[in-house]
Amino acid sequence: MCGRTACSLAADNLRRACAYRDRRGQHRQPEWVRGERYQPSYNKGPQSSGPVLLSRRHLHQDADSSERVLMDMRWGLVPSWFKQDNPSKLQFNTSNCRSDTMLSKSSYKDALLKGKRCVVLADGFYEWQRQSGGKQPYFIYFPQTKDTTDKETEGDEEWKGWRLLTMAGIFDCWEPPAGGEMLYTYTIITVDASKDVSFIHHRQVRAGEGVAGMPAILDGDEAIRKWLDFAEVPTQEAVKLIQPTENIAFHPVSTFVNNVRNNTPECVAPIELGAKKEVKTTPSNKVMLGWLKSSQEGSPQKKENDLPKWTSQFIHSPSPKKTSADVLQQWLGKQGQPAVKKRKA
Repeated sequence: MCGRTACSLAADNLRRACAYRDRRGQHRQPEWVRGERYQPSYNKGPQSSGPVLLSRRHLHQDADSSERVLMDMRWGLVPSWFKQDNPSKLQFNTSNCRSDTMLSKSSYKDALLKGKRCVVLADGFYEWQRQSGGKQPYFIYFPQTKDTTDKETEGDEEWKGWRLLTMAGIFDCWEPPAGGEMLYTYTIITVDASKDVSFIHHRQVRAGEGVAGMPAILDGDEAIRKWLDFAEVPTQEAVKLIQPTENIAFHPVSTFVNNVRNNTPECVAPIELGAKKEVKTTPSNKVMLGWLKSSQEGSPQKKENDLPKWTSQFIHSPSPKKTSADVLQQWLGKQGQPAVKKRKA
């Protein structure tokens, strides 16, 4: 599951970090929609709001579907068909959506088949390892390159800061029955968790939830493009992007993050497991970037025998049981739709 994230970039830098090329190959930055509502945070939980990318055509029918906009939405999908006068009366948790049931549950299926696909943005997300003395939190994110710096010069065209984690999501728009402002909400799609991260994921089965999962991560602009461009990429092709990924990194962090009210750089700062004292942090919102830069410059590739066990990363191991992708493909076959051929490059 994905129950907590961090997204600490200021609104303008978030735009720069989401730069892309449109259908004509032009370099663009997504425009904010209601950007004044966005609040950076090191500790976002369900029911809070967070930034997502979506196709501009969802808001303007005559827009090019390859163009993107940024919008601040509430985490926890409220279906458009929900008839109660208060979205808090929704009786089930919709912060995460399991990929193997998203095409069977009406809360997600209706929105997904209408192309309401979005990309949830974050510095990374948190997961907790269950231990005898409590739970050890970890911060999980994309591996960063040597080009990553803590310089955020506004004049630079190319973003050289933290590479944002891009998670596949579904959104919907709910209108109060009595009228009023439209509420935009989203859910994060999850996939089967790899056996290699079972040390983090205690696979406790809760009623109606099944095994724990990881967010479906879209790695690279081509995957993001296909997921967002609902007018050009149909559902049956887009869902093929929902797969586990091994391109991930993580480090342990302080239990300070356990309290969702704590919202400082200490939430994401790495600690040394077993150390008597945790790594000290400063009030600077660049603490994570500074750590990453110094650690990579010091030893870009650590020797394998120097790596502690928690750096095994999310490497997906083939399993004889049906995967989320198998279930999705089976569902698509039942719809009587012809198999989608791979497009030529």
